Amino acid sequence: MTKKTSADSKPELRIVGTEAAVYDLMRAPETTAERVKRLQMEAHALALEEIDQFEKLLSQAAQKAKDIASGGDAYPVGVREIATRLAADLPTRAETIRTIVGRLG
Repeated sequence: MTKKTSADSKPELRIVGTEAAVYDLMRAPETTAERVKRLQMEAHALALEEIDQFEKLLSQAAQKAKDIASGGDAYPVGVREIATRLAADLPTRAETIRTIVGRLG
């Protein structure tokens, strides 16, 4: 058995996102209004992340629908028809979402 020395052990490091807040310990506690505003900003940021993921999923689904629509006789006719409509509709919907989010900034 070998003993680990402090030189052998690696420090535990982790990456902190750019939106992580660093609190000034000399600052007075935040008021209720400040806390509400901060939490609303966090909720807005989380909502934008969720919307971004949703938009990406719509684009992926559109690509999958396009693949199925062009898959030929391997797929049932009704499935190909629905996939054709989705392949045409989903990119437009994703673009609409992107535009709406762009307006909100």
